[in-house]
Amino acid sequence: MSYLAQLSSSIGGRTLPGCLVLACAFTLGAVTAGRADEPTVLRVNAFPQAKTLPLHAGIAKGIFERRGFKIELQLTENSRSQRDGLAGGKSDVVHSAVDNALAMIEIGKHDVVIVTGGDSGMNEFFVQSEVKSFADMRGRTLVVDAPDTAYALQAKKILAQNGLKDGTDYKVKPVGAGVYRFKAMVESKDNAAAILNLPFTVQAGQFGMKSLGRTIDLLGPYQAGGVFVMRGWARDNTAVLERYIAAFVESLRWTRDPANRAENIALLVEKLKISGREAERTYDLLMDPGFGFTPDARFDLEGFNNALALRAEIEGGKPAAPERYIDLGYYERAMKLVGR
Repeated sequence: MSYLAQLSSSIGGRTLPGCLVLACAFTLGAVTAGRADEPTVLRVNAFPQAKTLPLHAGIAKGIFERRGFKIELQLTENSRSQRDGLAGGKSDVVHSAVDNALAMIEIGKHDVVIVTGGDSGMNEFFVQSEVKSFADMRGRTLVVDAPDTAYALQAKKILAQNGLKDGTDYKVKPVGAGVYRFKAMVESKDNAAAILNLPFTVQAGQFGMKSLGRTIDLLGPYQAGGVFVMRGWARDNTAVLERYIAAFVESLRWTRDPANRAENIALLVEKLKISGREAERTYDLLMDPGFGFTPDARFDLEGFNNALALRAEIEGGKPAAPERYIDLGYYERAMKLVGR
């Protein structure tokens, strides 16, 4: 049930006229509950992949609830719809590669701010069995989420390092999130390569695909996953955002605790519809130091500077100062709520 529907049906047991419902909604704010003792409803958008595990765990274990939240988790099909949803007010908080925030700012001209880190991408460059090297991508098709952000830019850079130019030596085909890139490669060998992440890297080998390397090994440090929001929303909901970041960090800590391994694996099986063996391998890689989750979702400034340089190189222009895009004050105050 939507927030407005809840409001219209739950105050004093009477249904309010539509105009009064809207007035109440505007008065209380988009993420504030109808009564002081009700949880804050927060619309959180993320990808249907293994890196969403802390969100699933935080919801299942009541971590967000204890911080006063009711999380409405939206699983996106692609980064374009995710970005449009945030800009259009359909979501409040986004978990995604932070390069999507850069695209919203530089291309979409939206006032977005990055507030946490999360991971380095957990990405590998996967190819069909007949592709023996990056040079073999000549004349073939690279499948991506959207052609102008994040892992597509990583793929273009890797191929450029091997003498291949986008649009001349190979074709880029947008298909959507990791699950759709993996599906496209399974369904047709014409889709020769993609940047894949967990759990799809674990599954790809079963279909004869192979990795040509981890992107962090091929390109160096990279700030990938993180949290970003509209800057105006952050200003208007400072306490809510800080409380949310605290709850997410607590959820991430629970996920990374070895004592909770079995429960996390069960969640991966349930949410991603993968086998127990695939879930075990996926979880182990999520915990892999330097490749998996960054402890406490810390922001990697060196990796972010590399991401800025990569976007400037591939898309044109000069990299701006990182301060243009980030505000880690929310994170620092949230960590005081968590206790370091």
